[in-house]
Amino acid sequence: MYEVARSGTGPAEARWRRFRALRDELFTGHPCSPLGASDRQAGTGVPYFPFEPSARVLAAVEDAPGEPFEIVLHDDGVLGLERLAWLSFELFGRACRLALYRLSGYGAGLFLPFRDGTAGERTYGGGRYLIDTRKLADLGVEGGRLVLDFNFAYHPSCAYSPRWDCPLAPPENRLELAIEAGECLPANGWTASRA
Repeated sequence: MYEVARSGTGPAEARWRRFRALRDELFTGHPCSPLGASDRQAGTGVPYFPFEPSARVLAAVEDAPGEPFEIVLHDDGVLGLERLAWLSFELFGRACRLALYRLSGYGAGLFLPFRDGTAGERTYGGGRYLIDTRKLADLGVEGGRLVLDFNFAYHPSCAYSPRWDCPLAPPENRLELAIEAGECLPANGWTASRA
């Protein structure tokens, strides 16, 4: 899916729509989908905010190693995280900064969870993810800066089902800015229980 998003061919919105279609196929067709059976059968896929061209930014990367910390995941044990860098960028006319983490264990890789002003109302209260290189979920680098496109922000699986236990955005990755881009919650909730 992210290969489609990273490709430089075609208009950005068309790549985003193709990404969404592939993600919807995964969520409605895969037996391990976090969606409940009724939601998968409804085939409506995952809701998104409308495409927002200005939600794509390039972030400056500043090395800023932090102290390692752990998050206990009930079924998966302990997940180790360590801040590697600060990502600085301007979004919707506001200066922003998020921490980029290195995962230790749980497949390793780079990880960027965040929580913004939509959390708890239009998006999952625990936040969303933007980068998870363990799942090849990233948009790469452009001109020496990291590409952050919030149109591709997605909810952790625990937003859809209590069967999943997910790491949430640490306090240093909470933004007051409302980012109305990427996945959002369905207006009327899910069609079935989230069990």
